[in-house]
Amino acid sequence: MAAAVALSLGANTAFATPAGPGVKGTVISRTTFGGKDYVLRQITIPPGQSTGWHYHDGTVYGLVQHGTLSHFASDCASDGVYRAGSSITEPSGADHVHIGRNLGTTDVVLDVLYVLPHGAPLSEDAPNPGCDFQ
Repeated sequence: MAAAVALSLGANTAFATPAGPGVKGTVISRTTFGGKDYVLRQITIPPGQSTGWHYHDGTVYGLVQHGTLSHFASDCASDGVYRAGSSITEPSGADHVHIGRNLGTTDVVLDVLYVLPHGAPLSEDAPNPGCDFQ
């Protein structure tokens, strides 16, 4: 399966930082097995936009198909720059708040596999942890 990215467009919560304009996700496949939901999704992030701050209730695996994804942790530091062909894994839990940003000039296109507890949302929105960017 595609390797991982924890990018998604989750449900809105108070003080959340939603995804930027034009960010879209399309579910390609969805199945449940052994109490886990497996969701394969393609996510497109236009230049200058981001996923918004969020975390996941399960592990997320992503593969960058196009563009360059800049990934930041809740301490505001970059925890990776992922170019086309690169994979990323995002661990689960509220202690792993992060944001994916497109700082380039072309779309970032990601194939993402979510491995979640059955019935969990794709992501949980989180407030900006104090960084000077969204």
